[in-house]
Amino acid sequence: MSEHVLEISDGQFASEVLQADLPVVVDFWASWCGPCRMMAPVFEEVAATMAGTVKFVKVNVDENRTTAGKYNVMSIPTLLFFKDGAVVDNQIGFVPKEQLQQKIKTAFGV
Repeated sequence: MSEHVLEISDGQFASEVLQADLPVVVDFWASWCGPCRMMAPVFEEVAATMAGTVKFVKVNVDENRTTAGKYNVMSIPTLLFFKDGAVVDNQIGFVPKEQLQQKIKTAFGV
């Protein structure tokens, strides 16, 4: 990934997301998904601008079915917004940078 986005597995989900000190945006994606590929640079760009305030992670649904199933991810990309270990908001499908930034500000109050 990049220095601002961490790709995690089912085994890392609890420590990297649920126990995180910062609010976390999780991007559930797959390599074959066109809208996911469109979302990736937007996600990276927003992650770079919000580094230190919000944590950004990606979960490949093909490789991490347990976590995707636990959170009922049926369509991708799906973004879940976690604060203090709980989902506080979500976004399904591609969103432009400005809309993602606004969604994060609303969900986390940052």
